[in-house]
Amino acid sequence: MGLLVQKYGGTSVGSPERIQQVADRIVRTRRSGTELVVVVSAMGDTTDDLIDLAKKVSPEEHPREMDMLLTAGERISMALVAMAVRDRGQEAVSFTGSQSGIVTDTSHTRAKIVEIRAERIREELAKGRVVIVAGFQGVSRDREVTTLGRGGSDTTAVALAAALGAEECEIYTDVDGVYTADPRIVPGARKLAALSYDEMLELACLGAKVLHNRSVEIARRFGVPVHVRSSFNWNEGTRIRKGGSMEQVVIRGIAHDADVAKIALLGVPDRPGVASEIFRAVGSQGVNVRMIVQASGEGGKNDVTFAVGLHDVKTVLPIVEAMRKDLGARAFVYDPDVAIISVVGEGLATSAGTAGAVFEALAQAKVNIELISTSSITITCMVRQQDVERAVRSLHEALHLEQGP
Repeated sequence: MGLLVQKYGGTSVGSPERIQQVADRIVRTRRSGTELVVVVSAMGDTTDDLIDLAKKVSPEEHPREMDMLLTAGERISMALVAMAVRDRGQEAVSFTGSQSGIVTDTSHTRAKIVEIRAERIREELAKGRVVIVAGFQGVSRDREVTTLGRGGSDTTAVALAAALGAEECEIYTDVDGVYTADPRIVPGARKLAALSYDEMLELACLGAKVLHNRSVEIARRFGVPVHVRSSFNWNEGTRIRKGGSMEQVVIRGIAHDADVAKIALLGVPDRPGVASEIFRAVGSQGVNVRMIVQASGEGGKNDVTFAVGLHDVKTVLPIVEAMRKDLGARAFVYDPDVAIISVVGEGLATSAGTAGAVFEALAQAKVNIELISTSSITITCMVRQQDVERAVRSLHEALHLEQGP
């Protein structure tokens, strides 16, 4: 057998009992002859609790110290999992991100991996040990502890799989895989056996919470097979791999995200370079823009509308106000009561009737569309937040996703 990387999320290691169950799975996998690297997240709500604690101590921003604080959560998990594995007669050793050789850039709280120097991991694997790695963290070239931001443990796991040449990266979570829609909203949602990297990337970027988009980007770039599955059973999950549907139209699923806000700059001058100025300023702060729509406004000027995550609003609003003044725009509008819904599948760009079916389903559900954006594999609509669940159910039924391709 070859090398396998497994990642266990916060729910999977959320209690002593669950850590014991994870240890059983690790030992069973290792005794099958597979070399094993395990990446762990912080237990349960530990990260959120640490963030709340920091806010109670200090209202100011302290990026470096926040990284020092938040990495403690994964260090607790890695040590406890290693103890449980050793108690079962299997040699194991725990490493922090820096001990694992995960080198990042210098951006505190949202660092990106630059390289992985995995010699120490390889040495321990050669001794027959399971290596338990703290996810979500690394060390910068300035020798500072850094964290990778949202979904960082997924990113750690896939990056290690790429660096070590693993046969597969298993992402263990509290659901059985990726579904055609959120099963909490659509009871008839169907688990998908396989998705292409591009399809999974779109679903992850557009609201599916199972796998983080940065990890999918790495998997696609290095061809790492990813298997999303539950840590509470041994069922097959969803495999993420290179696409192969040729020109066949296959709608894979519906993603939605209600944690977004709409921002519009009204009366922007109609001249070359304006959009560049706006989104360079927003992007310089590490903010990911979700949708961009430009439309002709009054008096030969344009309205520029886009969406960002609610967690980025505090950063974005001062930037937009400054841009409004610099550009002489009439006003800017901020609306947090919106949601994004996306239909994802290969071949949508060449499908003559899919867009019509999507818009008809939303009309039948009496859901008004505020913005529309499309790509080769997505149709994305912005709607009111209170309409999102009704819209998802209507789309799932109209597109017959419960029946499969």
